[in-house]
Amino acid sequence: MNETFTKAFQDQMAAASSAFSKFEMPAQFRDMAEKSVMTARGNYEKFKAAAEQTSDMIEDSCSTAAKGVAEYNLKSLEILRSNINTAFDFFASVLAAKSASEAVELSSSHLRSQYDALQSQAKELSSLAQKIATDSSEPLKAAAEKTFRPAA
Repeated sequence: MNETFTKAFQDQMAAASSAFSKFEMPAQFRDMAEKSVMTARGNYEKFKAAAEQTSDMIEDSCSTAAKGVAEYNLKSLEILRSNINTAFDFFASVLAAKSASEAVELSSSHLRSQYDALQSQAKELSSLAQKIATDSSEPLKAAAEKTFRPAA
């Protein structure tokens, strides 16, 4: 039975092939199909170029952001080290104080200077974070301007 089925299938395929080989496609239809293929190829090339451009832009943006985050982390560690050193210096001066009033005066002075230092450090980190965000978004902004400029 299996051989019979295989033979029947082959006969049907041969008949279909014979019928289609005699069929001729109209020239207008063939031209339209060729134009569609050419248009599809052109659109594919445009899409591919746009995808590569977008990929490069995202890569630039991420690279800039990674460098900025590394810079931010280094600055944070520098600030931390400075604050720890200041705290140790403060504790050493309090321990060396000759009287309670001198220790209170040292504490007040330390609190004022630390408050000012923390404000300055916060501004510095905030400005660095803003710079990182701006620099990281610059490739995206440039690409958007380039994309939408012709449309305007």
